[in-house]
Amino acid sequence: MRNIAKVLAVTCLVAAGLVLSGCSSSGTEVKDNMVAATVNGHNIMLNEVERAISQQTNGNPSSLNQLQMAQARLTVLDTLIKREVMFQRAEREKLLPTEAQIDGAIATQKQNSGMTAEDFDKSLKAQNMSVETLREDARKSLAISALQDKYSGKIDISDREVEEYYNANRQNFKAERGVSLAMIMVDPADNSSTGINDDAKNEADAKLKIDNIYQQLQGKADFATVARARSEDINSLRAGGDIGFATEEDLKTNNFPPELVSSLFGPMQVGDYTQPTRFGNGKWYIFKLAEKRLTAENLTLESPGLRQQITQALTNQRKQILNEALLETALSEAKIVNHLANNMLNNPGNLGLRPAAAGAATSQPTQAPTQAPATSSPAATSSSPVTVKPAASPK
Repeated sequence: MRNIAKVLAVTCLVAAGLVLSGCSSSGTEVKDNMVAATVNGHNIMLNEVERAISQQTNGNPSSLNQLQMAQARLTVLDTLIKREVMFQRAEREKLLPTEAQIDGAIATQKQNSGMTAEDFDKSLKAQNMSVETLREDARKSLAISALQDKYSGKIDISDREVEEYYNANRQNFKAERGVSLAMIMVDPADNSSTGINDDAKNEADAKLKIDNIYQQLQGKADFATVARARSEDINSLRAGGDIGFATEEDLKTNNFPPELVSSLFGPMQVGDYTQPTRFGNGKWYIFKLAEKRLTAENLTLESPGLRQQITQALTNQRKQILNEALLETALSEAKIVNHLANNMLNNPGNLGLRPAAAGAATSQPTQAPTQAPATSSPAATSSSPVTVKPAASPK
């Protein structure tokens, strides 16, 4: 089914998610009263920009040179401006969430973090985050989501559109030969900082833990339950270890041992799980075979779920366009002053940052590094048809 995502190439608008971050240190003092921009008179402070950069550089903004820092600040501020514009539009349309909705959003965030309530609170404190700031971030995200839903709720995809799309892309709808897998992973490295509670921290502990997990499974313990409780792969544990569908080539590309691939496509039956297997990256894995398809087949509109998938994909595509139109409209109606950009224009020698040291960064490329924040929409998260490849890709 993954071909739907390939054909439509739907790019989702994602939540800015820029507020939950640690205090930054870019090599220059940032004061709370430094205004980076104003949106209809509302101030966006420079320390908000700095916190976002700190988050997206994993707490190491000093790794950016002067030109990279300038680019990162402009990029992040652009996202914060768009987010504020959309929030104010939602506010004008009386789409603000209730306190109960905010409570629910924060409770979901805590649950998705995989942390205990105590660890979550400690994480906030370590990042110098107040509960009030967290609630304000949730308020804006929910309001923007409600605003987008107000307009995208009018989308109606007809059966004719679905059929026309299928007929125009019939060659792309194939059920490939492959397997669907779930996994439990144990890593001998220390992963406690990622929110993993039951974490092995050395080779001996990892071997002991994976063997203990295998014994649990042999004792008829539920694989998904064990994965949620004990796996150290943060990306899949919340889904009960599910890592999606993979072809034989996918598995080989992700360095699955040949004997394991042969077993998955050979004697293993749906519902079986492997013995603990150590990959070349030093991590231990146990895989459960959730589905096995030994021959490829063409899909029709009568194939289970295909019509619904196409409908959802076309809906998401229209949502993308409507969300962009909504943002452009809100921006055109807003009065925005970008003080940060103006300051850079007035101080081209140091881009409004700090005095450049002799020869500092002047010969380095102007583009932001791979860790620098990418431009994103301020929208709330939406989904599109995506196929998760194995994963967790042990390499």
